[in-house]
Amino acid sequence: MKDIQWDNLTLTKFEKNFYHEHPAVTAMSDKEVEDWRRQNEIICQGDNIPKPVLSFDVSPFPADVLDVIKKAGFKAPTAIQSQGWPMALSGRDVVGIAATGSGKTLSFILPALIHIRAQPFLQSGDGPICLVLSPTRELANQTQEECARFGTSSGIRSTCLYGGAPKRAQIDSLRRGAEIVIATPGRLLDLLDMGVTNLRRVTYLVMDEADRMLDMGFEPQIRKIVGQIRPDRQTLMWSATWPKEVQQLARDFLNNPIQVNVGSLDLKVTDHVKQIVKCVTEGQKLNETLNILRSIDKHSRVIIFTKSKRGADDLTRELRRDGFNALAIHGDKEQRERDYVIEEFKAGRTTIMVATDVASRGLDVKDIRVVINYDFPMCVEDYIHRVGRAGRKTADGYSEGTAVSFFTDTSARVTRELIKVLRDAHQDVPPELERYAYSGPSGGSFSRYGRGYGGYGGYGRGGHGMTGSNNIPIGGGN
Repeated sequence: MKDIQWDNLTLTKFEKNFYHEHPAVTAMSDKEVEDWRRQNEIICQGDNIPKPVLSFDVSPFPADVLDVIKKAGFKAPTAIQSQGWPMALSGRDVVGIAATGSGKTLSFILPALIHIRAQPFLQSGDGPICLVLSPTRELANQTQEECARFGTSSGIRSTCLYGGAPKRAQIDSLRRGAEIVIATPGRLLDLLDMGVTNLRRVTYLVMDEADRMLDMGFEPQIRKIVGQIRPDRQTLMWSATWPKEVQQLARDFLNNPIQVNVGSLDLKVTDHVKQIVKCVTEGQKLNETLNILRSIDKHSRVIIFTKSKRGADDLTRELRRDGFNALAIHGDKEQRERDYVIEEFKAGRTTIMVATDVASRGLDVKDIRVVINYDFPMCVEDYIHRVGRAGRKTADGYSEGTAVSFFTDTSARVTRELIKVLRDAHQDVPPELERYAYSGPSGGSFSRYGRGYGGYGGYGRGGHGMTGSNNIPIGGGN
């Protein structure tokens, strides 16, 4: 599949500026705007940045969309929505830097609905008008749920394309026609190569979790996909971080963008998460985890992160043996089982999910009270994203959360960075960690500091004949 030579084609003009500022927004003084942005840690860059929309009553959305918003229980836009909506509706290319859980999905979905309404109806053989690229099938599915919820009243169809699932149903949905396609890059390229769909009608492109897509090695696929989309499209790039690789992608694909940052560009943990770091040995982690789970409300949702798929499975078996209703999710699970785990966790029928980093970004589960880093991640950035699963933004404000992280000798290289993250968030720094930052390992471990832990010697207390860590029928049943 070759890039389309757009210079040789006559492109049909389309409309993309739909923003009409409400008089109440117009009346806001520059000082009022500045004060609001400062209070909400909003930084904007670029020319002619529109003023924020502070309530649904002054938002630019039609009555049917506002009705869905109100029925969903939203009381006010989040900070990124307040500033992002008028930016996206103005037809400009937009860069949005905001943490997971800030409400960014609706920042691009609701303007997409307005954009689609203004375009000619799809004809037989047409591909989508709006394309959302997502790094993982979980995030893609969650975005699809939002599209379905808000698009139904407008008669706007959406579909979700991702690997690990049969192609037939996805092919059928494309052939029926879908104004919005949410896709992981690999599966979309497969279907484009098959000639099932095309991107000739795409005029609204979203790259969601751009930093994550680059981390996962999707840059070549992204570039190939964008080569199939007309250059005068509107492009919105969303990212939790702003590294140089993402900046280069923005320079290559966006035209004179305006940018909104929520919070500092220096990655940090929200103040609404209490961070507890326990310096332990490998053999102490299971007992520590059991103690935590026994001490919290049994209805509290908990995510436990491990570094490996095997570790997730092993730990899940141990927790289930001790009477905890835990389920595991990672990249080796069949899609059916992954969907099952996510649904059980979201519904609250299972309150403990053991996960690798496949679930650390994009998984939109409300009211996660506790995050446990059973295995400390390889870098502080991943630590911040994991910990950010607790204390998420809700309609009523932020929910308080707690993150407990087990720090062992194997994580020595990130000690000083971790200390900085804790101090920046005004969290306690364990004396053991302070000493370790300057002494490092000396043939022993954290046990030399005399914490007096007892406990089990690791996860493994023997298998019990389970066919899967989740102890559910794999590949069969409902």
